[in-house]
Amino acid sequence: MKSALQLVWFIPLLPLVGFLINGLLRNKLSKTAAGIIGSGVILGSFILSLLLFLQVKEGATFVSELFTFIKVNELSIPFAFQVDQLSALFLLIITGVGFLIHVYSTAYMHEESNSHFARYFAYLNLFVFSMLLLVLGNNFVIMFIGWEGVGLCSYLLIGYWFKNIDYTNAAKKAFIMNRIGDLGFLLAIFWLIAKVDTVTFATVFSAETLQVLTPTDITGITLLLFVGAMGKSAQLPLYTWLPDAMAGPTPVSALIHAATMVTAGIYMIARSNVLYTMAPFTQGVVAVVGLVTALFAATIALKQNDIKKVLAYSTVSQLGYMFLGLGVGAYTGAVFHVMTHAFFKALLFLGAGSVIHAMHHEQDIRKMGGLKKHLPHTHWTFFVGCIAIAGIPPLSGFFSKDEILAAAWSANKIYWILGVIGAAMTAFYMFRLYATTFLGKFRGTQEQEHHLHESPKAMVFPLIVLAVLSAGAGFLGVPAVLMENAHWLDQYLAPVFAASKELTAGHAHHLSHSTEYMLMGVSVGIAAIAIFYAVNKFSKNPDLEEPAGFGKVLANKWYVDEIYNAIIVRPLFALSNLLEKFVENKFINGIVNGSGRLVQYTARQLRYLQSGQVTNYVLLMVLGMIALFVVMYFTKK
Repeated sequence: MKSALQLVWFIPLLPLVGFLINGLLRNKLSKTAAGIIGSGVILGSFILSLLLFLQVKEGATFVSELFTFIKVNELSIPFAFQVDQLSALFLLIITGVGFLIHVYSTAYMHEESNSHFARYFAYLNLFVFSMLLLVLGNNFVIMFIGWEGVGLCSYLLIGYWFKNIDYTNAAKKAFIMNRIGDLGFLLAIFWLIAKVDTVTFATVFSAETLQVLTPTDITGITLLLFVGAMGKSAQLPLYTWLPDAMAGPTPVSALIHAATMVTAGIYMIARSNVLYTMAPFTQGVVAVVGLVTALFAATIALKQNDIKKVLAYSTVSQLGYMFLGLGVGAYTGAVFHVMTHAFFKALLFLGAGSVIHAMHHEQDIRKMGGLKKHLPHTHWTFFVGCIAIAGIPPLSGFFSKDEILAAAWSANKIYWILGVIGAAMTAFYMFRLYATTFLGKFRGTQEQEHHLHESPKAMVFPLIVLAVLSAGAGFLGVPAVLMENAHWLDQYLAPVFAASKELTAGHAHHLSHSTEYMLMGVSVGIAAIAIFYAVNKFSKNPDLEEPAGFGKVLANKWYVDEIYNAIIVRPLFALSNLLEKFVENKFINGIVNGSGRLVQYTARQLRYLQSGQVTNYVLLMVLGMIALFVVMYFTKK
């Protein structure tokens, strides 16, 4: 146990050290040195996380406190880390996928200057540090510090190429929309402090504390926490920042907006599972918002032609599935999908980066085609990612998505029907992307075709590792209908969700084997039909024309950004201009400038008293003494 206590503090410390070295010495380090430092510290954190995971697997969970962070009267908030099954699993995902993306970045970002290259790795290291702080914190305040840290790093990395005004606008949009959600998170923390005078997980989720909280308190707190999750995990209506975040380098998209940061909301709700189980209204809201987001984003992805935008809306849609799982009480299923999604979506983003690299930064899939023979490694790994996200057995996406859909069937048949429709759209748009990009004839320029080549080993190696993980990770959660006692993840996470299972023990619905086989067969069959249709259609006749009719609505993202601009952004700008003109310039500046002019005028008048004549000074002194005596006389009476 002592070794585990010592290990845990080094896991976030190493990326912090990497950030400081690369950030402070960015003008002196070579690209090789910056890449080795940036990737090496994450590898070190991964090795330590693996050792910690092995200890936790044997039951060695603990809380490690460094110091008391805040102490006000009865409120005591420690700076402490909680290491249990849930945090140990997320540590492996963050550092493992993070390391592969760091290695990939050493080749992908090679065109940058030395100082910018080191700055990039400094930002990546700071992001990993913040994410580790988020999942390790043993209370909501430490979690919130990491929560804000990943928001800051998201801003820095999306706007990495800050000389492009569109990229800086995308970064600002992500930062501001996340602040909206963060306000909800902060209010939930204040509510907890006001009611129970603590934010430590073990105390908040204890039976004694939960008896103090009324149903209204629990519903209010969980709804506010969910507002925070909606912002960070890009759910309706706070989702529009994530597709715009594709302005950042492609490895950033893979790390922040596919594998780690956007899953922070799912982690927070999974960590607070007892509160949500006791708030059925909030669970219903979570399920409905997640399902609507999954379907809404999937419809948009159907008509996108930017390779990264398709994957971005796919991420929003898959996050919706995770929230559906949380809303119907399938906490293990949601965390399972977080893990499998981290593998196959990071794979797809890095595969897209390999394509963009080969196409000299071209991202329009209509100008690609036939890349299968030019990029063999990228092709087959990308294909594995597409099969996995489509939910085709035996790849990982099938097992995690099936678990969520089975729980949805038990909760509400409509949830399941809509979930299957979303899964069919996922299969369709992913294989539309695959067929248009890799199959058929090449549609780019002759110069592009002449320079087509497979990516360097530093980019191919992460693709292969992620492809293997995408193919095999599903076997960690084989359902009982296929094999008894084979759902390792459910057994591993059982202590984390034990209290929720006790609360729902009398209401749990167990599906018969025949029903589960039917649900699997329908979802896989529909996905297979969608795949066959998409490959058959788009490998021969890809969509090369501009969309028309309803397709134009989908291509323009249901005009949500335009609606937001019309009803929120432009009115706010108009109001701010009005306030600047009348309140700022005329009223506030009038008071400030008027005060200055009044002082100047008073000083000009008072200076006449300084005449230099002694008789005047004596007269003023005598008048002052008389005034003083008069005041004292009347004051005494």
